[in-house]
Amino acid sequence: MRTWLTRGAVLAVVHAAVAVTIAALKAADPTGWTTAQALALGSLVAAAAVWAAVDGWRGLPDRGRTWVLAALVAGWGSAVLTVVGRGAFVDQTGVSALGSALTGGAAFTALLVLVPAGVGLVVGPRLDRRTDPPADETRPSRVVPSPKPRRTSG
Repeated sequence: MRTWLTRGAVLAVVHAAVAVTIAALKAADPTGWTTAQALALGSLVAAAAVWAAVDGWRGLPDRGRTWVLAALVAGWGSAVLTVVGRGAFVDQTGVSALGSALTGGAAFTALLVLVPAGVGLVVGPRLDRRTDPPADETRPSRVVPSPKPRRTSG
């Protein structure tokens, strides 16, 4: 499976699950979920940023295009899954909500993936890849013996 499809599908499922959960919480109690919604969006943004930073750190080839396509898949996939999830678990959301979800909702989700992924792709390659400590700290300096022994008088 292509890496962009995997990343997009996973992020679509995660975004849709969070959106349906927040919608269910708001349906039960319409007030007081602003903090939970902000934390959920923050965690989704962090997931995309960290994942992209790891891709950049590992030096994944063609990672920019991978994350653009993953953002598109995540946007459209999340839109469809959110409409299905809300219709099945929260309220009577139907096919009529699909149009706005595939335009505005998909664009919002794609930006929630693309912008932090771009930041992660910039930061990731700059992370320290060093696995061994510098040679100066680990190895004691060796004294190389002289090929000729010294003569001592006496």
